Amino acid sequence: MSTTLQPANQQGLDIRSTPREEMNLYPLDTFPYEFSGKEIKINFEIPEFTCICPFSDFPDFATIRLEYVPQKRCVELKSLKLYINSFRNVKVFHEHVINMILEDFVSACDPLRVEIEGDFNVRGNIKTTIRASYRKSGVRSQESEVSKST
Repeated sequence: MSTTLQPANQQGLDIRSTPREEMNLYPLDTFPYEFSGKEIKINFEIPEFTCICPFSDFPDFATIRLEYVPQKRCVELKSLKLYINSFRNVKVFHEHVINMILEDFVSACDPLRVEIEGDFNVRGNIKTTIRASYRKSGVRSQESEVSKST
């Protein structure tokens, strides 16, 4: 039996995160990777990410960095832009949004590996950076590949 852990809200703030089913996110489109079996790394830097703080209702800004190794599908860039931009009016915590992007990206592209970083602007004198990663089962980590080559 799972229980939902409620935030420890000792300041009495009104927390209003947007439920996932109400987020109305743009879908991620993909196209076939024609060189399946040949590993390449694809890097994106998205410097204008915006979402809304569930506590303050103020915008949060971040640079999103995404690196992935495709297996059979690549993400189409316009859909990635529209997907990222669709968070603009979503009330979500930094820690959650990076995991949501990771889950949606893995679901759409089924990559061998993906790493996502959210480098959020300073808010209240605190700099936040969130990193999340995924590696397909049975795929060696980059660290083991590097250590074997030395």
